[in-house]
Amino acid sequence: MKRNYEDPERLNNPADDAGSAASGAAPAADAEDGGDGVTIFADLEQKLAKLEAERDELRSTLLRRQADFENYKKRIERDRHEEGQRGVVRLAEHLLPVLDGFERALAAHNDPAYADYRAGFELIYRQLWEALARHGFERIVPTGRQFDPHFHQAIDSVQSSEHAEGAVVETLQPGYLFHNRVLRPATVRVAAAPADESK
Repeated sequence: MKRNYEDPERLNNPADDAGSAASGAAPAADAEDGGDGVTIFADLEQKLAKLEAERDELRSTLLRRQADFENYKKRIERDRHEEGQRGVVRLAEHLLPVLDGFERALAAHNDPAYADYRAGFELIYRQLWEALARHGFERIVPTGRQFDPHFHQAIDSVQSSEHAEGAVVETLQPGYLFHNRVLRPATVRVAAAPADESK
């Protein structure tokens, strides 16, 4: 029968064996702790990337909403301005016959006996027209100019050798522009070439 011979000092110091075991287990524990740290860091990076993406999306949404709101305000202002202009045009369309009446009355009555009345009418007419002009109205009186169908309406032609063919020889009723848009074309008489020249 064999006997196991043990080192007496080892038998007397069992703590050395425990220390050796502990020192052998320590590297494995450190390795596990290191693996957990990498995993946590990766999770944090993913969460950070997700939060940054959500932040960018919210910022983009906010910018779009701001742009939409600015466009909405501009559209409302434009609509309000256009509606105001349409209101002025409707009012002017009713006032143009009044202007025509003033002009006919002033052209027909030159009797010195009515000079004071005439001066009063001229003042009222001038004030009315200046009020319209401040809002963008312009008169079209094309006498002496070439006929333009965009601004003039010809109702008669006159054979003339003194005027170029197609020239406006007389303005029968003035036209009006509102911010460069024709509100009413001028009614005119246009020159035509004499019969012997047109053959």
